Amino acid sequence: MKNAITTFQRTVWQHYRTHGRHTLPWRKTKDPYKILVSEVMLQQTQVERVIPFYKNFLTRFPDIVTLASAPLSDVLVAWQGLGYNRRAKMLHETAKAAVKEHGGTLPKGKDALVRLPGIGPYTAGAVSAFAHNEDGIFIETNIRTVITHHFFPKKKAVSDAEILRILTKAYPKGKAREWYAALMDYGAHLKSSGIRINAKSKHYTKQKTFKGSDREMRGMILRALSTGGKSKTALMRANPLRKNQCATQLDALVAEGLVTKHGTLFTLPK
Repeated sequence: MKNAITTFQRTVWQHYRTHGRHTLPWRKTKDPYKILVSEVMLQQTQVERVIPFYKNFLTRFPDIVTLASAPLSDVLVAWQGLGYNRRAKMLHETAKAAVKEHGGTLPKGKDALVRLPGIGPYTAGAVSAFAHNEDGIFIETNIRTVITHHFFPKKKAVSDAEILRILTKAYPKGKAREWYAALMDYGAHLKSSGIRINAKSKHYTKQKTFKGSDREMRGMILRALSTGGKSKTALMRANPLRKNQCATQLDALVAEGLVTKHGTLFTLPK
């Protein structure tokens, strides 16, 4: 196993030196807030799509205090087109909690970060690694691809516990920032080369088709409300073939706090 780990490390580092995505905008900063924004945006979204949204979002909300003080409606409008709008709401809540509890800065350390709303173990680990070079072990989809490809090529159901054991053995202490960037870049390279093995993970969930999905309808509702309040009837009329889905998702958006109801009118929250 020791020789396999050494060979694996050499492969990852060599790819990073030669083909690493060193020009990604979030690779050029150690600001925890900017790294948090990138990590939240990158959840279930391709890098190429994220880059313009990331730049525009930081132009509009350059620091955590500005984000926390903005109305949620402004945040949702800035997020429009990126999808999974709950991420925007949770990022906004994270910012407000950081201002209230930590004086407008993100606390250092994974344990402190996960206590904030909207931050889970992976995001806490990524922010700690990329902002502070803090040692730690965590998993995301590209990392799963790398480990499964190299160490479990024939196994049908690979658990995260098995992946974590390999990551722990391969982890180069004191190099969290570069190591995780290298792993993610190598994983993205493997996927672009046609290797699709995350389905072998016990924790893999296939993403549903966007066209006709609830996600698409939610985005359509939020876009419509970004121009002003509308009634449920008006929103359903705009989607005549999907009236029931529109009504159901509108109610869900209200329940999640992404839409506010005032009498018969629905608006983005202030």
